[in-house]
Amino acid sequence: MKFSSVHYLVKKGIDNVVRNKMMAFASFCVLLVSLLLVGVSVLAYLNVNSIIGGVEQKNEIAIYLQDGIPNEMIEHFGDNLRGLPNVADVVFYSKEEALDDFKARMADSDMLFDSLNGENPLPDAYRVRVADIQHISETVSTIAKFEGVDSIDAPYDFVNSLLQIRKVLMAVMGTLILAMVIVSIVIISSTTKTSVYSRREEIQIMKYVGATDAFIRFPFFVEGMVTGFFAGCIAFLVTWGVYTAVTNALQNQTLVLNIIGTGSIIQFTDIILPIAISYMAVGALIGALGCAISTKRYINV
Repeated sequence: MKFSSVHYLVKKGIDNVVRNKMMAFASFCVLLVSLLLVGVSVLAYLNVNSIIGGVEQKNEIAIYLQDGIPNEMIEHFGDNLRGLPNVADVVFYSKEEALDDFKARMADSDMLFDSLNGENPLPDAYRVRVADIQHISETVSTIAKFEGVDSIDAPYDFVNSLLQIRKVLMAVMGTLILAMVIVSIVIISSTTKTSVYSRREEIQIMKYVGATDAFIRFPFFVEGMVTGFFAGCIAFLVTWGVYTAVTNALQNQTLVLNIIGTGSIIQFTDIILPIAISYMAVGALIGALGCAISTKRYINV
């Protein structure tokens, strides 16, 4: 196809948007709503996954050391912990810090602490945060073999509950996104067919005078692409505004942020470029393919 022909067909496709304002607007609205439904579902999925990941970061293994081991051995123990592949963070918690914390929490029990006569019965300990809670059992088993370990306290019940919650939520969110995509495709297809149907006579006349299938379809392809592109642009702006408003509102909910973690909610500025590209590209692609495919029935005359 010559460049002049492509230029003519692109111009004709854009002109079709202007000439068929009502049908173009209907397709635009359907694409806009469909993109918003899918986009919001995907963002919700990403944030739920991020929030669960933030809660996972609160997991902690407490490793209590045997009493009386030398400081060199304690330091070497910490180095060995940091060398484990599934360990994300290691913090030493001395027996002095533990006793001070007990005293702070039990300020009304001075007589109890006086009876210790300056002795500290609490052990030195390490607090370890694992990178992947699914492998916490293997990590604990490895640490238990280290020399100097007295006991280990791991949140197995918390981990099992969290993994189960994550599995259920991911299944629900995945199903919701799939359902939104299917519903959107069905609605867009129906609307696009209606738009093409209103111009079936125009298509058939072009076919009778000898126009090729590609020549007939290309303007519809461009028309759908333009409509879908602008629907993607507006969907992106709407999503940006709503998402920012919601995240700003959550910033004032201190209790909620303490539970899910301040860094668990994804900031829109961190994903603004891929979201914008996805909206515009998907909108243009769906609009273009919808129009092009819907012309097939009326080309075969």
